[in-house]
Order: sequence, then structure tokens, then C-alpha cells
Amino acid sequence: MRKNLLPVAALLLGTLFLFLGNGLHSLLLPVRGTTEGYSTTLLGLLGTSWASGFVLGCLLAPTIVKRAGHVRAFSGFAALLAIIALLTGLLVDPIWWVVLRAFTGFSTAGTSMIIESWLNERATNESRGAIFSLYIAITLMGVVGGQLMIPFGNTGTTTFFMICGIVYCLAMLPTLLSTAASPQPLKQVSLDLRGLYRNSPISFLGILLVGIANGAYGTLGAVFGRQVGLTDSNVALMMSTTIFAGAVMQFPAGRLSDMIDRRYVLAALAAVAAVAGTLIFLIEPTHVIMLITLVGIYGATANALYPIAVSHANDFATPEDFVKISGGLLLLYGIGTIIGPTIGGPIMTVTGPYGLFMITACAHVLITAYAIFRSRMRAAVPAAERDAYSTINPGTLTTPESLQLSPRAAPFEEEPNGEEGLERKPQ
Repeated sequence: MRKNLLPVAALLLGTLFLFLGNGLHSLLLPVRGTTEGYSTTLLGLLGTSWASGFVLGCLLAPTIVKRAGHVRAFSGFAALLAIIALLTGLLVDPIWWVVLRAFTGFSTAGTSMIIESWLNERATNESRGAIFSLYIAITLMGVVGGQLMIPFGNTGTTTFFMICGIVYCLAMLPTLLSTAASPQPLKQVSLDLRGLYRNSPISFLGILLVGIANGAYGTLGAVFGRQVGLTDSNVALMMSTTIFAGAVMQFPAGRLSDMIDRRYVLAALAAVAAVAGTLIFLIEPTHVIMLITLVGIYGATANALYPIAVSHANDFATPEDFVKISGGLLLLYGIGTIIGPTIGGPIMTVTGPYGLFMITACAHVLITAYAIFRSRMRAAVPAAERDAYSTINPGTLTTPESLQLSPRAAPFEEEPNGEEGLERKPQ
């Protein structure tokens, strides 16, 4: 294990700093914006803008990297992240924040794709499963760690914005100082909506709806917390609990989906998420423990839906199509995260903060109903023939480039010179 991980230790350290900055900045803006009295609609557009930039980054970043090279492109993206973090502390204005968040999303996609391609280049058939799992764990640790910084300072000052800038600059150093050869050019990703739907209708619709629910909650959850009277510390705890609970739930839910029809697992998880969201909307709990408990149940089930939907789609695909299908579904999820906060802000403005969970409950009810309907329309793949379940980051978007690292992807063919992690191609 040590031999496999030492060559990528610097890259993983850069990943940790990158997602520390992402976690802190993504929570800081809605918390500070609520304090400044910005409307829920405008705060929802922060998520719309970021997700739009991220999807565009996944589509366009490979061209930029091809022209500038991996190291210079990564430095440029990371520098832009740091500059934007500092600017959002200086320009405390909702319109500027919405515009700048698009560049943050674009740059996050670019930096993530470069790190993921570098990790993929250094991985071997024997090590990429471990590297992939560790990469996912580090992204989660980074996001949660960044969010949990909030209780230790004052969100009303520029301090946290400056910390974001520093952390993003630190993310630059490991790749700048690394002596490893630059990886192969990033792979272009396309979005074939018709092909994705033909492959698995429930995965197509389910992932779109999961994106809408997760996008709405991910952007407006902090706004909800502040509007119902939670302190900054409790808001950070609530948001982190959601991500952590989703990460913990993935393993048992995934193993269950390996044994029975995955659509039944999707329906059950979505139903529980819908019930939790409906209870929050109807009861309007104000006690912190009760609220965070219900939100934890919601997060555990809602964040376990995406990887199971991807697994179901890959049950009907050949191993060679894994990256194409999973990458397309990831972009489809990104489209959902654009829609979620766009409609979430206005609905919360009309119905109040608890209306956020009415949105998520509606999305999860639709997933439950459609999963049950599709289970009657198409036979399940026999358990022995299914693609083995593998965890996928539930708390934040990774890019299609990371899918090359997944153990599900087609195995690499080592070059005759025996060098590992260089000049490899799929079989």
C-alpha cells in the first residue's frame, strides 16, 4: 500500500487543500449572505452559477489544458480560485458573488480534472482501486473539514475569505514542486442524453432528480439553517452531518443493491428521504437535536442514491462503456444541480425556509414512484451478472476524469518497457 500511495502523496495533499477551500467557501457565502440580508432567490443563484461553471469546466477544461499544459493550467485555475475567494470578501455584493461563483465552478472542474488525470496516470491495475477510494475519502474530508472551520471564527469579517485564498494557494504547491511527468491529455466528455435514457430510464430520471434535490439542499441548506435560527456552528454541523451520513450509508446500501434489484433499493432510500423531508416541512422542528437528526436521516438516504443509480446503469452496459455512461450521468447530475437552487430560492421565498424540504421530498417521491414503475417494465439483471457496486462521492461533484480511476473501468495494458503509470491505454 505504501509503495502504491507514495508516488501520489503530493497530489492527494493538493486535493485535500483544494477541497478544504471548496468546503469553506461554499458554506461561507450563504451564511454571510443571510447575515447581509440577501434574498433567498439570489442566494440560490449562487448554486446555479457554480454548477453551471462546473459543467462548462468539465466540457471545456480539456482544451485549455491541451494548450497550456497540466502544470500551468492547474496553477492558473488555482490562482483564479484564490483571487475569487479574496474578491468575494472585498466585493460583498450578491450580484458580484453570483457572477464570480461561475468562475469558481469552472476552475474547480479544471483543477479537479487535472489532479484526477495525474492520479490516473500514476495508478496501476493493482493500485487504482486503493487510490480511487482514498481520493474519494480525501475529497469528503476536505469538504467537511472546510465547513467545520466556520465555528472557529467570525463570518462577518474578511478572515475566512483570506483563509480560503491561502488554502487554494497551498493546493498549488504539490503539483508545482512535483517532478512527476505530466500525464496524457485530458479526455473529452460528451453528453448523449438519448443514449443515457435508452440504457437506463430510471438512472436517467433518478440522477436528474437527485441532482435537483442535492443542488437545492447543498446551496440553500445553510440559508435554511440561518433562517430557522441556527447558529453558525450548528449550521456547519448540520451540513457536515448530511455529507458524513451519506458517506456512511453508501456501503450498506450498496451491498444490499448487489443482492436485490437496485430499483427497489432506490425506491426505499428515496422514500425514506421523502418522509424525512416531509416531516421537516410539516413539523417545522426548532429543537437543534431533532432537526439535525432528521436532516441526518435525510442526508444518509439522499446521498446514497447517486452511486446506486450509476451502478444500475452500468448493469446494462459493457465495461468498455463505463466511463462514457458514468461521465454522461455525472454531467446530467450537474444539470440537476443547476435546476435545484434556481427553483429552490423562489419557492423558499414564498413558502418560508422549510419549503426547501418540500422541494427535496417531491423529487424523492418521483424517484420512488418511477423506480417501482420501471421494476414492472424491465427485468432486473441477475445478481451474478451485475457490475459490482463501488462508492462514489456523495457530497460534492467529481469530474468525468476521475472515472478512469474507478475499478469498474476497463483495465490498463502495461507498456513493454514495464514502467507503471506512464503511456498506458485501455484494452
